Amino acid sequence: MKEDKQSRREFVKQSSLLAGGLVAAPFLSHASGYFNSVDDTIKIALVGCGGRGTGAAMQAMLTKQNVKLVAMADAFRDRLDSAYAALTDENSEEGNVKAKVAVPEANKFVGFDAYQKAIALADVVILTTPPGFRPIHFEEAIRQGKHVFMEKPVATDPAGIQRVLRAAEEAKKKKLNVVVGLQRHYQNSYRELLKRVKDGMIGEITSGQVWWNNDGVWVNMRKPGQTEMEYQMRNWYYFNWLCGDHINEQHIHNIDVMNWFKGDYPVKAFGLGGRQVRTGKEYGEIYDHHYVEYHYADGTILNSQCRHIKGTYAIVDEMLVGTKGVVKCGAAEITSKGKALYKYDRKNENNPYQTEHDELFAAIAKGEYKFADAENGAKSTLTAIMGRMATYSGQVIEWDKTLNSGLSIMPTTFAWDADMPVKPDANGFYPIATPGVTRYFS
Repeated sequence: MKEDKQSRREFVKQSSLLAGGLVAAPFLSHASGYFNSVDDTIKIALVGCGGRGTGAAMQAMLTKQNVKLVAMADAFRDRLDSAYAALTDENSEEGNVKAKVAVPEANKFVGFDAYQKAIALADVVILTTPPGFRPIHFEEAIRQGKHVFMEKPVATDPAGIQRVLRAAEEAKKKKLNVVVGLQRHYQNSYRELLKRVKDGMIGEITSGQVWWNNDGVWVNMRKPGQTEMEYQMRNWYYFNWLCGDHINEQHIHNIDVMNWFKGDYPVKAFGLGGRQVRTGKEYGEIYDHHYVEYHYADGTILNSQCRHIKGTYAIVDEMLVGTKGVVKCGAAEITSKGKALYKYDRKNENNPYQTEHDELFAAIAKGEYKFADAENGAKSTLTAIMGRMATYSGQVIEWDKTLNSGLSIMPTTFAWDADMPVKPDANGFYPIATPGVTRYFS
């Protein structure tokens, strides 16, 4: 998350001089038979007004297209107000987009059904709530015929993955552009490395190593008067129905790189993990470390590790090993027996967080159907979910069985007093998965 913020800020500092000269471009609406008007505006709705949502909305409005933010939705009014204040701050380090924010009070929606109302007012929807809500919101956006930018991961359980895959097929039929925030797909160095892998520079990929090891992220402590639903949603990172554990919420980036370069998804996973250091009640039910071995159908093996423990070795990177060479993504180079085969020139690096919006909105403005990221987003998310299920259970978790299981960990009702999937004991601690005891399949 720190990496994301620094990258966005770096980009904006380099491009802030251009902010005042954004050129309006025509928007061609799929819903209206591709009409063309120089006065037309691409209308955006933001669903999920936390830090990532605020940043994504900012990036959308920093594109060169004629865009306006016309609606905002969040479960919490204070989050919506905070995002609105940031987006209308003329002195923001990210850039001044105040003129592109046109969200009257009537278009600020709060509550569990807020997303439906905001989506109805827009041409493009930005989905940045906690991941557990993503399948519901994506399904509705596609039902209403909207283009979508949605953050990763796109679900927290197999049932959610199925919903996203069905909606992805509908999006293709309706020719609705969908971009998923797996931003390495939009980063110049990764794109150049991929070209060379596809051209055979490293031969056949036989194994990979991927890492997201660091100190961890924020914690929101319980406050007096909160219902269990509100507390879990405020502290969403530590509850699986909302986040999916950090292997899903963060490490998906690295896992996805292997799937992307390989052009395939693993057929099974097994591994180990636990909750050794981060054991307080404020950390909900998730683990603090995971190590997963993924197997692909052709015998390729991916070793995946992620850790949230302070004071330990930090690394966020990917390495892919082929029969003729090795890709080191962080270094943006390809080597063979210690010798360089290719080195990307960092002077040509871009800000992928901005580029994913630049390319999406450029395609929409031109009336192009260009992006269909949802299927890969769903399948890489399922890869991460399999890893969580493998470490929690200590069992081998198979792709087909997991995808077709229909397993859901979501609440059956969304209300502030709803009965929750996991509940604390009398001392405030939540049940923790135990390998060898926790089982998903007989």
